[in-house]
Amino acid sequence: MQIEAKIVRVLETKEIGTNQFKVREIHVDTEEQYAQRLAIQFVQDKTALLDSFKAGDKVKIEINLKGKEAVNQRGETVVFNTIQGWKIDKV
Repeated sequence: MQIEAKIVRVLETKEIGTNQFKVREIHVDTEEQYAQRLAIQFVQDKTALLDSFKAGDKVKIEINLKGKEAVNQRGETVVFNTIQGWKIDKV
């Protein structure tokens, strides 16, 4: 999938867990009638793709939708969704 949006902010890379899994997020606003603010994650070696981008840049992002099911502490089944970017270009 692909979206076009304007970057609101680019966050720093975080290393998670003992294997130091790398995650970096950008927050973007879509440019449509009812604009949406989205958090898009880039992981591992893809985090470096964000180094040359800044707030205000208009971009085209190739994304995958990810989902994971888990059981919470109350025994309820919940689903977590993530938008994961794998390519980004200035428009």
